[in-house]
Amino acid sequence: MHAGIYHAIAAGYYKDQNINLKVITPTTTADTLKLIDQGKAQFGLADGIDVASQIDLGRDAKAVMALSQLPLGGPITLASDHLTSPAQLQGKTVGITGVPSDTATLDTTVRFAGGDPAKVHVVTIGFNGVQDLQAHRISAFTGFWPADGVQLQVNGYPINAFKLNEWGGPAYPGLVAFTTEPLINSNPQLVKAFVAATVKGYEDTIRNPQQSLNDLLRLNPTLQRKLNAASLAAYLPLFTEHGKVPFGTLQPARVAALSSWLLQYKLIHSPISTSRYGTDAFLPPGQ
Repeated sequence: MHAGIYHAIAAGYYKDQNINLKVITPTTTADTLKLIDQGKAQFGLADGIDVASQIDLGRDAKAVMALSQLPLGGPITLASDHLTSPAQLQGKTVGITGVPSDTATLDTTVRFAGGDPAKVHVVTIGFNGVQDLQAHRISAFTGFWPADGVQLQVNGYPINAFKLNEWGGPAYPGLVAFTTEPLINSNPQLVKAFVAATVKGYEDTIRNPQQSLNDLLRLNPTLQRKLNAASLAAYLPLFTEHGKVPFGTLQPARVAALSSWLLQYKLIHSPISTSRYGTDAFLPPGQ
């Protein structure tokens, strides 16, 4: 749930910036990337890893702001299983979606904890981690703790999440807004307006999360308040990393750390420079 963007729409910020916004809800991150790549959408939200992968494939993707300063993923377990370290996943069954970065995430956390990733029984379960963990078919799965983890907790299953950046992985921007280099070059005013409106919405959300949540639920009455309130509470510290950086900032050192980690696990073929990955040039003054 990205409450800031919905709040920006509710408050009319996109309209004020003369952006005729149409939101397309993709079924997967891959669909978002395809829509951007095919020119069917101008902007998208994706995990920082996915944007790096698109760049590595020679496509035109480029981040224009960070929505989360930290990664959202890592192995998720049930608190009732009393697992306190990823090393304890040795000998247990762990589900992954099949996305290559899942394996890198699992290997990194287990190895950092002193375990042997080869001793973990890995199964591909697609995006059924929440259901499979609740049913005790697996001991853990690689998922997004502010989303999948929150869903489990709201369902009555307290969790323990081994967050990637806390267990040996890079503290990369876990969610970014991106577009393409051709759009940046041909219509920088559109990019600037989009970024400014999005920043405004998120800053309002940070200042008054309850109002933002109310706006989101008013515009989307089918959403569950309990789940979205819990998800927003989980995301809020990530927007500015507990107030350490202005919202939207792309931190070059963290982009470089992401590139190095992806290269280590052969998820990209060559390093990606921070300037190629993204730009802060469209953030409002003072960001």
